[in-house]
Amino acid sequence: MLQSTRDFCLSRRYSWLTLGVLAATALSACRSTSTPATPPVSPDTWAVVNGRPITRGEVDKAYERNRDASQTLSTEETLAAKMGVLDDLITQDLLIAKATALTITVPDTEIDTAYADAKKGIADDVFQQELTKRGLSVADMREGLRRQLIGQKVLEREVTSKVAVSDQEVTDFFNANKSQFNLPEDSFHLAQIVVTPVRDGQPANRTGDDATTPQEATTKVQMLMKRLSEGAAFGDLAMDFSEDPQTAPRGGDLGLVPISAVQRAPAALRDAVLTMTPGRARVVNQGGAQSIVVLVAKETAGQRDLSTPGTKDQITQTLRARKEQLLRAAYLTTLRTDAMVTNYLARRVVEGNGKV
Repeated sequence: MLQSTRDFCLSRRYSWLTLGVLAATALSACRSTSTPATPPVSPDTWAVVNGRPITRGEVDKAYERNRDASQTLSTEETLAAKMGVLDDLITQDLLIAKATALTITVPDTEIDTAYADAKKGIADDVFQQELTKRGLSVADMREGLRRQLIGQKVLEREVTSKVAVSDQEVTDFFNANKSQFNLPEDSFHLAQIVVTPVRDGQPANRTGDDATTPQEATTKVQMLMKRLSEGAAFGDLAMDFSEDPQTAPRGGDLGLVPISAVQRAPAALRDAVLTMTPGRARVVNQGGAQSIVVLVAKETAGQRDLSTPGTKDQITQTLRARKEQLLRAAYLTTLRTDAMVTNYLARRVVEGNGKV
């Protein structure tokens, strides 16, 4: 695997296509002046969010949608996973509330497109079998996609659209990091979309999409390559679908990788990079994980400046990604703090010394 100042690495984060807990990124409505009435708390109430209960049944159903059927978990691991799912559902509730306050909706045509993308490359009977196995109906699938799309729209309006990078910031960054743009040897400007066949943690891309099996990973890669061939922007697909938390937020950008590092890479990756032409994407399989790698440009040794093609865009993209990550984290934290949330499951785990 290649290493650069931007960590050319693979991450393992996964869920079954878009059947997982869709839209684990979340926003909330600001707290009103009156305190919502809290309903009676039954043993099946695992959390209350602004007066609305989240039940054990909801958590169990979401867990079944998201779990990796190939893994056998202990009682403690299962409970920890369900606590994670509950946290996702809490933030999902806050997301819906924020979308309502902003009058954000998703037309059926967008849901139709997302649904078609989710089952692309999968036979109808196989897709239905997977839905049934996970306790889902087509209506469940569409509702999950609707919530996911709403979350994206809220983030785009409240975070992404407010991120700006000035020319002065670009100049200041270049002057402070000029040595990074002095190439001691010929280099390759690379970008990647990572797809891995197992699940480990929360997806880092904008859609929450992850593959959890080799078959799902292959299907996802085929879908992405098809969309690239149809003219989709590589950076947008990386932000929406890549499973690498380091590069997904900045559109898969790996920066400049020296030729010496390329030559030390595993054979499949090395040969792909050395034989690619700028703008062309190749699929590289490394130990089950698949990467769609694109050669942005070949760079010769020497000092770059802001007039060098690609330098200003590269800096702008890096600064924008940093700002967006910071603003997103601060925004979500603030909204979560302003919400009325009680996590009864977590409280019961503490009271029961790890048991419920």
